[in-house]
Amino acid sequence: MQPGRPRGGSRWGALRGGRLFHDGAAGSPVPRLFVRLVRRPLLPAVRLWRRNIQLRVVAATLLISLAVVLALGFVVIAQVSKGLLDAKEEAAQSQAAGGFAVAQEKANTPYTVDGTDASDNKVGRDASTWMNSLVKQLASGGQSAFEVAALGAGTGTGEEQPPGRGALGVRGARASGNVDPTASVPLDLRRAVNHATGAFKTFSQVRYTAGAGAKAAQPALVVGKRLTDINGDPYDLYYLFPLTQEEESLNLVKVTIATAGLFVVVLLGGIAWLVVRQVVTPVRMAAGIAERLSAGRLQERMKVTGEDDIARLGEAFNKMAQNLQNKIQQLEDLSRLQRRFVSDVSHELRTPLTTVRMAADVIHDARADFDPITARSAELLAGQLDRFESLLADLLEISRFDAGAAALEAEPIDLRDVVHRVIDAAEPLAEHKNTRIRVLGDTQPVIAEADARRVERVLRNLVVNAVEHGEGRDVVIRLASAGGAVAVAVRDYGVGLKPGEATRVFNRFWRADPARARTTGGTGLGLSIAVEDARLHGGWLQAWGEPGGGSQFRLTLPRTADEPLRGSPIPLEPEDSRANRARAAAEGSLAPSASREPAGRPDRSPIPPRSAVAGAMPVPADPTALPGSGARVVTRPAEQQPPQPPTGGRGGTTGTADREGGSRGTGGSNGR
Repeated sequence: MQPGRPRGGSRWGALRGGRLFHDGAAGSPVPRLFVRLVRRPLLPAVRLWRRNIQLRVVAATLLISLAVVLALGFVVIAQVSKGLLDAKEEAAQSQAAGGFAVAQEKANTPYTVDGTDASDNKVGRDASTWMNSLVKQLASGGQSAFEVAALGAGTGTGEEQPPGRGALGVRGARASGNVDPTASVPLDLRRAVNHATGAFKTFSQVRYTAGAGAKAAQPALVVGKRLTDINGDPYDLYYLFPLTQEEESLNLVKVTIATAGLFVVVLLGGIAWLVVRQVVTPVRMAAGIAERLSAGRLQERMKVTGEDDIARLGEAFNKMAQNLQNKIQQLEDLSRLQRRFVSDVSHELRTPLTTVRMAADVIHDARADFDPITARSAELLAGQLDRFESLLADLLEISRFDAGAAALEAEPIDLRDVVHRVIDAAEPLAEHKNTRIRVLGDTQPVIAEADARRVERVLRNLVVNAVEHGEGRDVVIRLASAGGAVAVAVRDYGVGLKPGEATRVFNRFWRADPARARTTGGTGLGLSIAVEDARLHGGWLQAWGEPGGGSQFRLTLPRTADEPLRGSPIPLEPEDSRANRARAAAEGSLAPSASREPAGRPDRSPIPPRSAVAGAMPVPADPTALPGSGARVVTRPAEQQPPQPPTGGRGGTTGTADREGGSRGTGGSNGR
């Protein structure tokens, strides 16, 4: 038997060679619309996959188990098929070797027909008859285990040899069992037998001649060898061993492995589901209880059973919830006591304050009869009493907000009227600071459902703060309305805000520079009350600023009460900010009037065009309604920092002006 063996095109040959070829067609591009239509019903499944850890663990277990079963199945099937083919090859080689020996022995034995010697002139017919008899005799011993085929030397290879003595009768193809010898024996095997001595084998398909009762092609092992007939002429003898039984055995193994593998995968999936459920169920219970705790139901607790790790987790969770409930209760009690204390103290101080006020007014009115030192003391006493009254009023207002007792009396108002009242009240302070207040966007009504008193208090804080910290430059007030929102922005060109101060400016009693003197007598609560007023309306109060470039505070209110805000008609960062002017200069559209003012007495600040105010609602909307959200502070490079004034900081006042400005208010300030 030769070591080299040509292989046929059957699946057994592919299995034996360990190669598997698959011709796949390239996929065509899928339209986006089809992708969206397919993905839409999958979104709930994707959401479930992302939120359910038990599903992911079970799915991962199933996939891993399936991969393991498939790998084991392939290994087992490969080993079984190899064992079956090796056994079949060994048996086929032994059977074919015996048949070849018998055929050659019969060719070497004298053969007669009707008592005539084989050397007479009927040798051609006798060789053909001998060949037919040989094929039938060899095939009869197989009992359907194999078939025998004989081909003339070089048949179908394109290399036919010239006919020799008596060869015409031998070159015809003969086979047993209605086998088509030419179609069943591969061409490569015939060429190998034609060019070399010895036996050759390969895998092929046994094909049968057409007709009634014709069988379908079957995989088979074909073994062939070159022999000589009774006349000494060469011919090829082939044994064809069908692999039907081996294929049935292999199919049985495949079905068994597939059934067992499916059962194992399902069993492992069920086991994983049960195991993970024991772990996930307490976690889900803890998550649900945590959600209820965050919603304020502090009495919720986990049910603890057993003494394992899950039980320890439940006990620790319950202890944490109990401690949390105790701490929250303590904080609530403390906060309630503090609010009550502030409210009680504020109310109790009003009675002695009224008496002191009456006495101070008498002294203040008679200060002309006093010596200069006593007269100045009377004026200081009156001023500090004004500030004390403002502080008490602010504390009472803060206590109402903390207790949730603040009520909104909303009605349709025109914000232009509110703005003009605020400007009239702040005009004395503006004249004292040599500041001019300008209004933009007041040509059209700006109507909103709001509490006029609270909105006026907010705008009074913003305008007085802008005048106080505007360094004598203009203060610009913008009004705009678009979509379902109205907005008022107060812009100053003073000291501005440092990075991080835009959010802290709304904190109670916060001041950017504690050393800065308050000329308006503020209390440090002005902007805190203002942001609470904005929240009460369902609106936003936000701040923007840059060092040395001024600041802008924007109040955004819904046009209709209880309508959620989606945006503001005025951008938080003004168009004349340093960053916007740099971009405009880069684009070659910077106006000469927007350049920085020279040193000395500053000119009036640049006023943006009106078209910048009446723009459409920005998209996307402001991220949140929390105070200061969305506020940005632009850091100024060190080389561009202007000389800082000797005083800094900022105070937002609910009052209108200080006593030196000529008016008396009842507000507080929030330092900035």
